[in-house]
Amino acid sequence: MKSITKQKPLDEIQKLLEGCDKVFITGCGTCTTMTKTGGIEQVEEIKQQLQDAGKLVTGYTVIPISCDEMTEAALKDNEIPIHNADCILVMSCALGLFKISSYIQKRCIPAQDTLFIGVENTPGNFYEVCAQCGQCVLGYTAGICPITFCHKSLLNGPCGGTNKGKCEVDKEKDCAWTLIYNRLSELGKLDLMRKHLPPKNYHASLQPRKVKIS
Repeated sequence: MKSITKQKPLDEIQKLLEGCDKVFITGCGTCTTMTKTGGIEQVEEIKQQLQDAGKLVTGYTVIPISCDEMTEAALKDNEIPIHNADCILVMSCALGLFKISSYIQKRCIPAQDTLFIGVENTPGNFYEVCAQCGQCVLGYTAGICPITFCHKSLLNGPCGGTNKGKCEVDKEKDCAWTLIYNRLSELGKLDLMRKHLPPKNYHASLQPRKVKIS
């Protein structure tokens, strides 16, 4: 499986980092290294850009594979600089950010937009955590994608049908926006629930999708 990403513009990253003076940066040694969006060179480049902008970078690492079980060990190896940071700037695909956010109680900010999954060839059972829409909002929703976790793909939720934390479309399924609310509450960032997210721009990921890595 290869996640194809592009780096967000620096001004958008800086906007997402508002209120975070101390930042820890993670890259990925597989997909974003391949696409030259989150390998060691790109991590060091954005580290310098953030320092030039007045941010304190408490540390950085390139996790060999951000979306597998190696992630937890890599985070433990950097426990002190992560603890000293206000947030984590994640230079991996959305799946990597999802994995990182499930292990640590820190706000995770995407430095990338995940465009699409290039190959999926692993047997087993899977569930979707990213629609590769080209406009990542995980920085506002605590690492939980409302496009994929919500049956209605609501960007500003919850809807009026949620009942006791369950979805009205599938009553066995947790309401995506209840999950987002709970995680934002744990992080002390419920103010992000007041942010109005604009409608999706479907020009961000035109189909059929393709990318050329130079």
